Amino acid sequence: MFLDRDGTLIEDISYLGDPSKVALLPGAVDSLARLASVGYALVVISNQAGVARGLISEADVRGVNARMAELLVAQGVQLDGIYYCPHHPKFTGACECRKPGTGMIDCASRDLGLDLASSWMVGDSLGDVEAGRKAGARSILVRTGSQSAAAEHAVTGSEVPVTDDLAAAADLILAARANDGP
Repeated sequence: MFLDRDGTLIEDISYLGDPSKVALLPGAVDSLARLASVGYALVVISNQAGVARGLISEADVRGVNARMAELLVAQGVQLDGIYYCPHHPKFTGACECRKPGTGMIDCASRDLGLDLASSWMVGDSLGDVEAGRKAGARSILVRTGSQSAAAEHAVTGSEVPVTDDLAAAADLILAARANDGP
């Protein structure tokens, strides 16, 4: 299970570098717990272009990620991995890790021994959806982030499901698992 961070798990605050501003989205904890309870690994993959832009540091990103993980652990949810891309093509050139590229997904799948064909990518942007698709996972778009409206317009008519939030995405994933296995 691959999950975008901003707008999917936590409130979408542009270039978030202050761990004290991390706020889990409603339903995120319960959704993650339900997915983990049936065996899904929980892996966060996140573009963090603010680093390349000089707006936040990698230490800031690690601090925000640590705070997010701490909030989840306090409620009984353990992430299996957190990966981020600090690049932006305008500032650092092209890279393999920035979504919609699959570098972070590929790295996590190798590190954790994940089967991409049995995996899902849940996020609020077209880049999230495309990264999952390109990696061979199924994708779901959630409407909880700042990029979701534009992304929803782009995926309309495709096979990508659009849900209101992570809780609805978890319902869809669990129903699919019940119908056709992991």
